[in-house]
Amino acid sequence: MANDPQNSPDTSDIRPGEIAILLPEKFDASLYFIGRIRTPWRRRQDCPKNARESDALCTVEVDPRFAQALKDVETCSRLILLYWMDRVRRDLVIQVPRHYGKARGTYSLRSPVRPNPIALSVVLLNKVEGTTLSVTGLDCLDNTPLIDIKPYFASVDSVPDAVVEWHREAQETRNGS
Repeated sequence: MANDPQNSPDTSDIRPGEIAILLPEKFDASLYFIGRIRTPWRRRQDCPKNARESDALCTVEVDPRFAQALKDVETCSRLILLYWMDRVRRDLVIQVPRHYGKARGTYSLRSPVRPNPIALSVVLLNKVEGTTLSVTGLDCLDNTPLIDIKPYFASVDSVPDAVVEWHREAQETRNGS
């Protein structure tokens, strides 16, 4: 049944050089969305390329049943937010980022398009009011599901000498180095 559309990946909306695969029929796990993220962006092309480029004030609305889990979160200057990019395709293993124009493996990119579209941002916590957090430093669409909140510890979470070689080379090429 190689020509059966049910057994072939969706090739709409992919750039030249990108490769889509068939996903497994069943999921391996489940999770709880603990809230929603409110941002000014309604379309993917309006989102910042990465969270560090954004100074937009965003709101994290935590489900009230998890209110007690927010105890002491106001003592954190920065938080790690994990969220589910629920409006992206999940079947690309090779992607051509619009900013670089060269095919790369999905796991070497920060693109939201991935088998498990989990995103991570380190945000500045501006204010906590009940189950609502005011934060800066996000790059997701409005109403994105929130998976988890963790404190950011600069002492263990920062790795200043980390390198993504292909990105460094691309930057050097752009800068004429």
